[in-house]
Amino acid sequence: MSDTSNPTSPAGPFSQAERDAVYRAIETRRDVRSQFLPDPIDPDTLNRLLRAAHHAPSVGLMQPWNFLLVRDPAIKSQVAAAFTRANTEAAALFPENRRALYSSLKLAGIEQAPLNLLITCDRTRGGKVGLGRTHAPDMDLYSTVCAVQNLWLAARAEGIGVGWVSILRDTDLRTIFALPDHIVPVAYLCLGYVVELYDEPELQAKGWAKRLPLEELVFVDRWGATGDVNA
Repeated sequence: MSDTSNPTSPAGPFSQAERDAVYRAIETRRDVRSQFLPDPIDPDTLNRLLRAAHHAPSVGLMQPWNFLLVRDPAIKSQVAAAFTRANTEAAALFPENRRALYSSLKLAGIEQAPLNLLITCDRTRGGKVGLGRTHAPDMDLYSTVCAVQNLWLAARAEGIGVGWVSILRDTDLRTIFALPDHIVPVAYLCLGYVVELYDEPELQAKGWAKRLPLEELVFVDRWGATGDVNA
């Protein structure tokens, strides 16, 4: 007799069309920096994106994330200024033969995107002892990154571009948004509708880096041991 107190659903595969859609979202997802349209994201779509993020896997079901929506141009301007300072510092860290290319890349759409989104991790959520965190305390941070990915893939399906602005100091974000000490800024994202996307990652298209061959990254049973993945 089935246990009706714990309802379940079939665990079989999706239809072929559904599987194709999932893999298409994964493979055509892009980090968008300069193609944003000014049109605001409609509320229903935004709620779908936030629900997708909130349905991310989280260790111990801790759900450590919060979603801070940023629409105020004055606040965006502060973040953009913080980015400019950090980006100037970053450019000087690269070898001289890479600096010109680095400086030519547009790495943020903070003021162009109609919506910015700061996704944070509450490191106190779930208490001092959390299921799954007793020996891996950073699982709350990893879980929050899963929420970022969920939102990004849902945005791709909705025709919305997302750009992750990582060239920012935590201290600047903490000051601008008055974050409490136990809140960690994980991802500062730019969101907006886009007309077109690069056929390949933009940094690959512009010669900064290339996607590594998968076969060079897969080991079997122990580090560095190659073998038949399909065995």
